Amino acid sequence: MKHLSDELLIESYFKAYELKLNPDFIRLIEQELHRRSLSHIFHCYAN
Repeated sequence: MKHLSDELLIESYFKAYELKLNPDFIRLIEQELHRRSLSHIFHCYAN
């Protein structure tokens, strides 16, 4: 995940959430978003 751009990571998160992919996979994306200080993305989307 470290090689993905922020934009691609965010798009991947939205798509994974939309497709209801494995929650563990979504959590991995969320952890990477948090590591990059982009965690506001999934907080906004989840509400």
